[in-house]
Amino acid sequence: MPKPKIAIIIGATRPGRVGGSVAEWVHQIASTRDDAAFDLVDLRDVSLPFLDEALPPSLQQYENEHTKQWAATVDAYDGYVFVTPEYNHSTSAVLKNAIDFLYTEWNNKAAGFVGYGSAGGSRAIEHLRHIMAEVQVATVRNQVMLSLFNDFEDFTTLEPQPLQTDAVHAMLDQLIAWSSALAPLRTKGE
Repeated sequence: MPKPKIAIIIGATRPGRVGGSVAEWVHQIASTRDDAAFDLVDLRDVSLPFLDEALPPSLQQYENEHTKQWAATVDAYDGYVFVTPEYNHSTSAVLKNAIDFLYTEWNNKAAGFVGYGSAGGSRAIEHLRHIMAEVQVATVRNQVMLSLFNDFEDFTTLEPQPLQTDAVHAMLDQLIAWSSALAPLRTKGE
C-alpha cells in the first residue's frame, strides 16, 4: 500500500496572517516522518472566487477552470490537515468557501486540525468538524490548538510551546491511520 498523501491546507489569506508560519511549522514536523507524504496547499495560490458554480458540487459538473483545478488538487490527497484561524467563533470564510466548492473529491478521506487564536482556534475547529461530516470526511480526535497568548510572541511570531510538537505528532498519527483505513472506500468501483 502506498504512503498516504496529506495536504496541509492554509485556511487564511488575509494580509499579515500567521497561518503561513503555522502551516510551515506543521510541515516541518510532518516532514520528519516517513509514513506519509505531505504538501502545503495555500488558499492564496488557489484564488477561488466566492462560490460561482451553477450546479451543486455533488454532480461534479464544473463549469469553471478554477473549480476544475481545485477539484484535481483536493482529489489528489488521501487526507488533510486544516490550518485554521478563528474569526468570530468560526473558521475563515475563504476556507469554508473552498470546502463548499466540492463534494465528491472530499469523500471518504480523513482530516486533522491545527487551530490558532485567542481560544486556540477551538471553536473554528468545532465548526469544521460539522462541515467535514457533511462532505463525508472522517475527522480525528486529536487536534492542535495554538494560543495567541502562549504560542506566539506579540500575537504574530510563532513560538509554540514544546508540548505542541507532541500534539502535532499525535494528530498526524491518527490522521495517517484513518487516511489509510479509508483507502478501500476511495478505490471501490475503480
